[in-house]
Amino acid sequence: MSNHPFVEVVLPGIVDPEGLQVRGAAVPEPGPGQIVIAMEATGVSFAEQQMRRGRYYDQPPFPFVPGYDLVGRVLSTGQGVDPALAGRRVAALVKVGGWASHVVVEAQDAVEVPDGLSATEAETVVVNGITAWQMLHGTARVRAGQTVLVHGAGGGVGLILVQLARTAGVKVIGTASARHHDALRDLGVTPVDYRTANVPARVRELAPGGVDAVFDHVGGRSVIDSWHVLAPGGTLVSYGSASTRDDSGSKQWPVLKILARTWLWNTLPNGRRAHFYNIWAGQKLHKDRFRARLHADLTEVFSALGRGDITAPIAAQLPLARAAEALRLAESGTVTGKVVLTP
Repeated sequence: MSNHPFVEVVLPGIVDPEGLQVRGAAVPEPGPGQIVIAMEATGVSFAEQQMRRGRYYDQPPFPFVPGYDLVGRVLSTGQGVDPALAGRRVAALVKVGGWASHVVVEAQDAVEVPDGLSATEAETVVVNGITAWQMLHGTARVRAGQTVLVHGAGGGVGLILVQLARTAGVKVIGTASARHHDALRDLGVTPVDYRTANVPARVRELAPGGVDAVFDHVGGRSVIDSWHVLAPGGTLVSYGSASTRDDSGSKQWPVLKILARTWLWNTLPNGRRAHFYNIWAGQKLHKDRFRARLHADLTEVFSALGRGDITAPIAAQLPLARAAEALRLAESGTVTGKVVLTP
């Protein structure tokens, strides 16, 4: 194994991106039921931006290797795993650990990447694609002819969400900064500038009866506005609190506040529903069902990517050793698409 140099990026504590540490070590061996993936692509997600500030609601104690998802080739298989997996390209959702040249995962957590998709293409849609697919088709259960509001339509999840919605025959209103508006119009989305417009008022103009679903990653005040633009029978899907990324204080509190609100709103007799979407829901209690759903949904997303129903732009591609630069770039808010790390 010594001919495969092993490198990992460590988040040692609450640091600036430049405080990330790049370390070398021995390539790990797979245990029973496990595989070692030689990483070809991993990405910078919003989660890492929160984690380096100590703001992700269930991050592990420091120090740890960040990296929410990855794509790569199976290098070795452990006892009880089909050895024919070796050499196959797979994707895995790991929450942490992806920013390494070699990653150990449970074989059952790996999803095969279809031929014809490159590692970087596939990487751009793992966490963002699963999130978008499950919220749209699982939580909100949208139908053709409905109208939805997507906050951050130019962002990682937003961009995939609007394309999946359009493919399903759904009308989309998307909030985004002005530089994304032309690209969104090309996708058939009606853009709203959240910096200059009164968003609830503008949404009311565009959808006088309210919208059938809202997808909100902003949290805080935005969730309340989102609830109020819903049509009777509509669904609010909250999936984060981006607006509190730079706050200090409890990292759980913004999420707990949203959970309390959604619980309260769901007791109201107006037929509207509010959900807090968490990609990890059910992972511990219903492991088999969780895995089966993840496999099915990611396979759907890869098919959509292969057909050209969705495209996920790559903002930049940098080697692991330049993770600090990659994180800075992702946090700058100046790029469109996913910042991808390669070995």
